[in-house]
Amino acid sequence: MSSADTELDRHREANADTAVLADVRARIADAGVEFVYCQVVTLTGRVVGKVVSAGHLARVAEHGVRAHPGFIADLQVDRGGGILSGDAERGEVVMLPDLDSFGVLPWDTRTGFLFCRMYEPAHAPGETGGRPVPLDARGNLRRVHEGFRDRTGLRMRTGCEPEVTWSVPGVATSHRSGMAHPLLQIEQMERLRPVYQKVIAYGRALGLDMSEGNCEGPGQLELNWMFDLAEHTADRLMLHRQVCRQVARELGVTVSFMPKPANGELGNGCHHNVSLWEGERNILVDPAVAGLHLTPRGRHVLGGILAHTAASTAVFAPTVNSYKRLCDDGGFAPARVDWGFDNKTCAVRLPDNGRLEIKTPDAMVNPYLSHAVLIAAIEDGLKNGIDPGPPRDRDTTGPTPFGALPTTLKEALDRFADDPVPSRGLGADLAHLFLRLKTLEWERFCCAVTDWEHAMYGEEGC
Repeated sequence: MSSADTELDRHREANADTAVLADVRARIADAGVEFVYCQVVTLTGRVVGKVVSAGHLARVAEHGVRAHPGFIADLQVDRGGGILSGDAERGEVVMLPDLDSFGVLPWDTRTGFLFCRMYEPAHAPGETGGRPVPLDARGNLRRVHEGFRDRTGLRMRTGCEPEVTWSVPGVATSHRSGMAHPLLQIEQMERLRPVYQKVIAYGRALGLDMSEGNCEGPGQLELNWMFDLAEHTADRLMLHRQVCRQVARELGVTVSFMPKPANGELGNGCHHNVSLWEGERNILVDPAVAGLHLTPRGRHVLGGILAHTAASTAVFAPTVNSYKRLCDDGGFAPARVDWGFDNKTCAVRLPDNGRLEIKTPDAMVNPYLSHAVLIAAIEDGLKNGIDPGPPRDRDTTGPTPFGALPTTLKEALDRFADDPVPSRGLGADLAHLFLRLKTLEWERFCCAVTDWEHAMYGEEGC
């Protein structure tokens, strides 16, 4: 690969388009933007980056900003003290903005943002110069989706259903057994009105087509926006989380994305609704069929998802706490790998013609990783004609052909390591780093003394 024909060069060339640059400059001038965040997303879904002066847009569009890649794994270190995503002597990476991602923060219009992709600099050693950094989750999803489209002629459109828990004065944080549950209660919505109105208003200002929302558990809100291409949905989920953080600051309240804040309460999920499109035709649905159904290719899409759900759960539910959501009875979260027609107990359900709802992902999911492994699973289902089997209903008994979901992060990581398909979606380097980072998280948890242990053993003994 010549130095004049690298992915970095092509991205720079696209950014040099005068019409695109002029459009961003006009938006900066109209809003009075003075500062711009050049931001990327870490492996655990944190937004990090640098702030630049808006007057330096052209320079940043061509050269990007640079940083040591240790931030990709949150600067976590292994047991020997080595930085997981690049040792201290490793060179910096280039964070080059996607100009079409430009936006203005509605709570401070002096500040804008650009999502970036990461590349090795042109002077990097060997053959790596100008190539994408394989540990860049956002860039990886874009490449995976483009490759999927090239091989199959299909694109994946998705919509996420993010649930978060708000601690607001006057709103209960727990539910007493036997009492009326706050699910869908308008009174709780009224008490959360300052929250949801700000979140929806800021979301709209950032380009999210906010559609509907409701309360579920105590202090829990789910606010949705319309579906789009997978990479756009992933970006918007990150923006939604940033909006929630800002609203919490403004109102002096707290917001939590913790998957299971308390036993006996509904957990915070982030269901992924998936459809596959060939041009403007949704291949999951046959317009001539009225009832709930899947086309033959749609069944293979579902079969691929089910075949790799257990192995993908480490990505969908990526924390120690995630498995408290999946294991707690009565919370609508799945425990088996199965599917059904509008059946809320299933891991995947068909609530409407044309979309599959994957219920395993939770509120801590990194959407760039989850969408990438879904694409890999779907392509495997289409390529190999995987049969999802019959749907589960009230009369279904016995185990499912695809088994149970993992019950701990450790079990989920073992399943992930044993199945090459989810790793194919991430690429070898990113999958390896994910396993290392999450294995260390599990080990730290195992070494921590918890309140449960004090309650169970503190006053017991000889």
